[in-house]
Amino acid sequence: MLAAIRKNISNRDEEGASAVEYGLLVAAIAAVIIIIIFALGGVVQNVFQKTCDSISAKASTTTAACS
Repeated sequence: MLAAIRKNISNRDEEGASAVEYGLLVAAIAAVIIIIIFALGGVVQNVFQKTCDSISAKASTTTAACS
């Protein structure tokens, strides 16, 4: 019986990714998303600011400001 257990243990193939590898993939994807957000954040903010300025200039009768 002990010999059969040893045989089964020694014949195991380790296929597939482990939880650690999946964790590293998730961390890498999160890092890429954060880098993209910081890289494009200024561009998006400028677009919204230009839109706000354009609306404010054409609607000069109101005193509301974009924030």
